[in-house]
Amino acid sequence: MPEQPSASPVPAPNAEQKRIAVQSFAKAKELLAEGGYDYAIQLLLTCCKLDPANFHYRKQLRETQKAKYGDNLRGSRFAFLTTPRWKAKLRTAKRNREYLKALEHGEQVLCRNPWDLGAQMDMAEAFDALGLSDLAVFSLDQARQKYPKDATLNRALARLFEKRGDFQKAMILWQLVRETSPSDVEAQHKAKDLAANATIQKGGYEQAAAGTKESPVVGRIESRATEKADRLTREAGPLLTRIAADPTEPSLYLQLAAVYRRGGQEDRARAVLQQGLGPTGNAFQIQLELMELDLAPVRKNLEHADARLKKLKARAADDTDTGTDEEMTEAELAALRAKLQKEVLAREIELYRVRADRFPNEPGHRIELGTRLLKADQIDEAIAELQQARRDDRLKWRAALYLGLCFKKRNNWRLAQRNFEEGLTGVPESEEPVKKELLYQLATGAAENGDLARALDLGHELANLDFAFKNIGKLLDEWHDRMQSA
Repeated sequence: MPEQPSASPVPAPNAEQKRIAVQSFAKAKELLAEGGYDYAIQLLLTCCKLDPANFHYRKQLRETQKAKYGDNLRGSRFAFLTTPRWKAKLRTAKRNREYLKALEHGEQVLCRNPWDLGAQMDMAEAFDALGLSDLAVFSLDQARQKYPKDATLNRALARLFEKRGDFQKAMILWQLVRETSPSDVEAQHKAKDLAANATIQKGGYEQAAAGTKESPVVGRIESRATEKADRLTREAGPLLTRIAADPTEPSLYLQLAAVYRRGGQEDRARAVLQQGLGPTGNAFQIQLELMELDLAPVRKNLEHADARLKKLKARAADDTDTGTDEEMTEAELAALRAKLQKEVLAREIELYRVRADRFPNEPGHRIELGTRLLKADQIDEAIAELQQARRDDRLKWRAALYLGLCFKKRNNWRLAQRNFEEGLTGVPESEEPVKKELLYQLATGAAENGDLARALDLGHELANLDFAFKNIGKLLDEWHDRMQSA
């Protein structure tokens, strides 16, 4: 593939930049011969920054990134922790039309996971916006190594080929979109007009559809139909049709993203939402859903870390189990879980703060924000949010519980007690778990502040509801003994 023409809006490197890039590229090639991937990658990143339109630098960088991880199709073991920050920067730069910055941030993602679909699709948009169509095709081509039948990806690549005039390659990709999504109106139209089936059978363009010979997947584009459409495809088809008819309606993108999420297609859901930002004028609902979508994998990783830690502890307790396939120690897993918990909490605080500010008359958002601020030990901020939520009579009891916990953390028992009692008075009968927690907090607080008689009364009321709740049975015995000794 040739380098981009001089008409590209990307400024050409000056003589000094060219010299540095050439020397860095030569040094990187020497290091690769010795297996020095990390330093070689840094040198190649420099080459791409100095000469962004150079196809050979970018191609060598991608090959090196993949070779570093042994072509494992997933990248670093901790990519899910290290890439979100760079992905956010990439999306922001692309949204602000700072395409060169977007490419730099995208390469940081690919240094950690060279198969990241979202990053490669975003970079392809940036390349295309800069007039670097060869590199745009290359990025999507690389993404197909892991996602050869993804309809969103194949559609984007087909459009690029059409834009370049490579209609035969576009035919095959449109046919793949149609096979994956039989009800897709655009794919049906393209497939019919371009006679994709006949072209595939006659022309033998499967290998040519790759755009580059190096792709291990594009060169094997299948000419036969894939399996029959599943429920995901049937649900997505009508929504895609409605979006084509009315691309400015945010709810359609949200519904389609929900369909993809239910089908485990988070990347496709994200692509749909990002596609909807422009036509809907950056609709707030879509921005919120993207925040939720970015949070979901972190939550899932936390669940996995919890499960792995639990499994490791169970094996440690089993004297007969001497083997383990766990790559991390218990201490490493505990540290990873703590880091993930902190990340989830920080993202949830950001999400609910945005919701609370946007919808000030929805006290439920303030309660969610307040509870997470409490968990993060941002007590004063939590109190401010919960006191606003307490003004709503429907949620007053719930806000009172968390306000009591906040004041208890601030060692202000009088205010904690007042809120716990207020919550106990208003808690609905259907919310028995909350009632038990309020009784427990009041009983233990009374005991800690020397009112053992009150602690026993409240403790017995709780024990009458659930004697096994936490350690109330043992506490009742202790309080009774203290009363007797006094």
